Amino acid sequence: MTKVLITGATGNVGTEVIKSLQKIDHQLDIYAGVRNLNSDTLKLANDKVNYSLFDFTDVETCKTALDGCEILFLLRPPQISAVEKYFKPIIDTCKESGVKHIVFLSVQGVEKSKIIPHHKIEKLIVDSKIPYTFLRPAYFMQNFTTTLHKDIVNKKRIFLPAGNAKFTLIDVRDIGSVAASILTNISEHINKSYELTSKEKLTFSEMAKIAGNILSVDIQYISPNLVRFFLSKRKEKTPAMLILVMIMLHYFPRFQKEPETTNWVEKITGRQPTTFEQFINDNKKALAVTAAKSN
Repeated sequence: MTKVLITGATGNVGTEVIKSLQKIDHQLDIYAGVRNLNSDTLKLANDKVNYSLFDFTDVETCKTALDGCEILFLLRPPQISAVEKYFKPIIDTCKESGVKHIVFLSVQGVEKSKIIPHHKIEKLIVDSKIPYTFLRPAYFMQNFTTTLHKDIVNKKRIFLPAGNAKFTLIDVRDIGSVAASILTNISEHINKSYELTSKEKLTFSEMAKIAGNILSVDIQYISPNLVRFFLSKRKEKTPAMLILVMIMLHYFPRFQKEPETTNWVEKITGRQPTTFEQFINDNKKALAVTAAKSN
């Protein structure tokens, strides 16, 4: 059987990749790369996977986990940005271990922005000569249930310096489905890159209105200047590095060309991508219950 290692296995994307693989009849030997073989394995207890200790900051764990691995699903943990320090050793280990294919979770528009870590990681992979597939997803809908969740449910607002910029969106569940389809048909996706989006382009004002209508809550969209945004987030004890990442994600698009939607989700999985309205409906209970408590 072909050994496949899924990094970030207990995170949003890794979890969905593993879930989607459970629904497909395949001959892959799936290994979940986890930082803690005790607590992390409990999160995947219902899934039929093997486990490997994999810590991005400890190259020795990477060497062990990649032993015998033919396909690597690689992503970048948000807290790790030093590409040369942490990712070059991983890619070098892939070459030494005989990894035959890397599926890398990148970002939409990566080819136009040399300053983001994903651009440098893609270049490392290309330079390694290891066959690859780059998944370049749009803005995660799941940000509404993670980084934006607290503001939405406690203050009934979206507080981001995004102005009136339009964003393409993607449900992480769709990324998982695409990744699973590619991993089980890897020969069809050699050295290809796919931008993954839904069919919508929305401003945060439009997203706030859609979410508010579904949740029966008046959600206000506020676009502060950068100083106000930074100071407000620091007051909430948000790490400075995370604030800078949020600025990069939400402020810079105001001055960039509007991103395009694609049909790769449909082409690769055979079904339509999730709409933003459907995503909010699917998460209505959690969002609505917490919002009600804040009244």
